[in-house]
Amino acid sequence: QVQVVESGGDSVQPGGSLRLSCEASGIIFSINDMRWYRQAPGKQRELVASITNGGSTNYADAVKGRFTISRDNAEKMSTLQLSSLKPEDTAVYYCNFPGLTYLSGGRHYTGNYWGPGTQVTVSP
Repeated sequence: QVQVVESGGDSVQPGGSLRLSCEASGIIFSINDMRWYRQAPGKQRELVASITNGGSTNYADAVKGRFTISRDNAEKMSTLQLSSLKPEDTAVYYCNFPGLTYLSGGRHYTGNYWGPGTQVTVSP
């Protein structure tokens, strides 16, 4: 009933840019925080950026000044703009909506939803 899907991953050279998008589908009532994580091979998944319903943002130190998170509440989507990419940014990027409320059968349900991930590869 609810799907969260990322798009925009690609292979780029160091210094390049990418724009990742994440969209929720279904009868969505509201989404609280929107978050982006990444997981590099052999490493734990880490929080990259988050944005509250009110628009407050937070970034991991490794990406501050290079990545920008935004959201479109009407479209139920989040965007992560990646700039000045480095090889160490190579990872699978995941979108997470930890407080997504949807309607089903006349009732509200709230859950923690993840997308399947999109690959970002940064190499010369």
